[in-house]
Amino acid sequence: MSILYTIATKLRKQPKLKRFLKNVYQRMGDIISDRQSSPAYIKCVSDSKYEHLFGYYDKSPWNRSGDKIIYLRVKNASNVTSSDVPVEIIINNIKREEETSITKTNSWNVQQGCMLQWLGPDFETKILFNDFRKGKHCAIIFNINTNEERIIDAPVYSVSLDGKRALTLDFARLHTLRPGYGYMNASDSTKDEECPESPCIWTIDLTTNKVVPILTYKQLFDFEHKENMNRAFHKVNHIMVNPPGTRFMFLHRWIKNGIKYDRLLTCNIDGKDMYNLLDEDMVSHCNWKDDTTIIAFAHTHEFGNHYYILHDKSDEREVMCRNFPDVDGHPSYSPDGKYIITDSYPNFKRKQRLYLYDVQAELCKQIAEVYSSRSYINDTRCDLHPRWKRDSSEICFDGAQVKYRQVYTLKINN
Repeated sequence: MSILYTIATKLRKQPKLKRFLKNVYQRMGDIISDRQSSPAYIKCVSDSKYEHLFGYYDKSPWNRSGDKIIYLRVKNASNVTSSDVPVEIIINNIKREEETSITKTNSWNVQQGCMLQWLGPDFETKILFNDFRKGKHCAIIFNINTNEERIIDAPVYSVSLDGKRALTLDFARLHTLRPGYGYMNASDSTKDEECPESPCIWTIDLTTNKVVPILTYKQLFDFEHKENMNRAFHKVNHIMVNPPGTRFMFLHRWIKNGIKYDRLLTCNIDGKDMYNLLDEDMVSHCNWKDDTTIIAFAHTHEFGNHYYILHDKSDEREVMCRNFPDVDGHPSYSPDGKYIITDSYPNFKRKQRLYLYDVQAELCKQIAEVYSSRSYINDTRCDLHPRWKRDSSEICFDGAQVKYRQVYTLKINN
């Protein structure tokens, strides 16, 4: 794997060649793959002839009681990155094994769905998701008991645990610059601008429906400016609010001559007190461990590509223990703090892996190997995006083991 990362790093300035060689490499491996997944007790949540997906790895599809799970039902999630075709939102009563289509949404993508999630603080009676209505992106708070809904005047990206506040970004520009993460419903008014003067992050009061811009692309451009930001296209992605809802992290990315650069910034919830936490060319996937601690797969000039433990508003950083996988994945701590779950991208034989790390014992083991169909590649790939059940007993992930993209669960105690 280290050899592959070395090759990928050398091809960083030739993204088209890199993608071509990657596809050839995996096509060859798929031919000789047994196309099997293990262990046998991976469970598919639905047996219908539709495709299903949930979304990103920082949200749980389970309610607090753990007796219901939510996800999307779509007809086609293999050859489109984003679509304005309505898709169903499904609630599955686990004990009854009963699926119910409760509503629909017009805004979704293959990587993060429609930001579907249970709304705090109870995580029982209301769900939140993005939609497109009357020519505008919005969010919907939907009561599953009464079917009543309330429209929020902006889509959400990350929501505080108390359910009172959210942060959002420009989903149209994100769709232009990162297919599979934004929405195609509205035209991108900034698509020809490298660094727009317009806002890039907004805060949303979910109780009053007040939407306030807090940061612009130009502010990010000017903040600890680097030479390679000039004549580059700028965007933001992967906003995550910390547990108490006081600060958030996000990736500021810019693309120049096809080369992507990343840095991880943190900020107060009102857009003030911004801090450059990691800025050494590559930051991939991150998550909050607690109020001030972050786990991130990233590159540093001193240690290279690893999972790092970072501390907000500090230069302190530490490499995860050496038996932790040095492969890019989607990490998250279990709600009880005992474990970390992460995954990998398809290897030569199109196998993706799930890794479970015991924090106290500092031991990591592979707990699953999942085949990923060649129908899902590049921008329409099916990342596992593992996420936790709220009692830390189970994980859920999206997978493409067979013809259709599906949602799977796996009990940790197995």
